[in-house]
Amino acid sequence: MGDFMFMGEYHYTIDDKGRLTIPAKLRYELGESFIVTRGLDGCLFIYPKSEWENIIHKYKELPNTKDARNFMRFFLSGATVCEFDKQGRININAPLMKYADLTKDCIIIGVNDRLEIWSKERWEEFIDVNEDSLSDIADKLFSSNLNI
Repeated sequence: MGDFMFMGEYHYTIDDKGRLTIPAKLRYELGESFIVTRGLDGCLFIYPKSEWENIIHKYKELPNTKDARNFMRFFLSGATVCEFDKQGRININAPLMKYADLTKDCIIIGVNDRLEIWSKERWEEFIDVNEDSLSDIADKLFSSNLNI
């Protein structure tokens, strides 16, 4: 479906009205409207519309278990359709700001089919906690198929 390959790390500031500038290159790839929702690990996820439709399609195929229902509640109740303003900013609503602990300094990262928005503090903590184990994780995930 979508041939998205988001990558990179961008440092931006959220203003006091909850507006965050998205880099021009990423704006172009996202398209005019897109979905922002609660992500995992305390960040926000941003999906292009076509990628979001793929996710919803996969959810519809999940068994109707308590775990699946709970995950869908968490993921979908936070989802909102966003568009850019003339300055290339998105407006992040208060519940999403609170969930991701976004106040001022933000990190926008590209992660394959989506963007993630992290508070600077949470991102630095994530790196500190995980960087020592990343080579072990890579070994487990890719065994000998990938030479990094």
